[in-house]
Amino acid sequence: MTTVLITDDQPLQRFGFRMLLESQDDMTVVGEAANGAEAARMTAELHPDVVLMDVRMPGLDGIEATRRIVAGGGRTRVLILTTFDLDEYAYSGLRAGASGFLVKDAQPEELLSGIRAVATGDAVVAPSLTRRLLDAYVHHLPAATQPSPSGSPDPRLTTLTDRETEILRVMGQGWTNTEIAERLHLAESTVKTHVGRILAKTGSRDRVQAVILAYETKLVG
Repeated sequence: MTTVLITDDQPLQRFGFRMLLESQDDMTVVGEAANGAEAARMTAELHPDVVLMDVRMPGLDGIEATRRIVAGGGRTRVLILTTFDLDEYAYSGLRAGASGFLVKDAQPEELLSGIRAVATGDAVVAPSLTRRLLDAYVHHLPAATQPSPSGSPDPRLTTLTDRETEILRVMGQGWTNTEIAERLHLAESTVKTHVGRILAKTGSRDRVQAVILAYETKLVG
């Protein structure tokens, strides 16, 4: 059973999410928060598998709430819901540690599959949102993340094999495991194994964080 905490400042929006989630046999809503501060506090108390997180809320916004939840070091994953396909603040959620992004007008099936993916340790990003969010994110990278003048490889990549580096690069380009398997002529189970090793070796929390790494280290640009 996947436990979910719904965070949104609109009561009707929360009600709609609750109705959808509780219609599923494998999901249960453990609480509702109307702002980021409530979300952080309730996450610490309830330890949900997934927090559905609105970005723009009065008081503590969804980005800072995500940062606090991730900093808590628990197993909870955050799935950010944006009102627009490119929210001006949403790129900050990448750095904050969100495990996924979806737009609020996504189909119900997309939201449900996204929650399930995030709960199992995968990451989910709406394809139309991914590239634009990451492009926005990369323009806000501090200078410290740029490659050194000497051209020496980033230490976070030095333990990766050539194949793992190749897979990390195409992950950064938005390829799914299925697409990687088809285009690189690998079994999907092999791809999943490679992805798992990439996450472990680079210390990435999940797939989204690995994609950020690909951008930061200029594997993707």
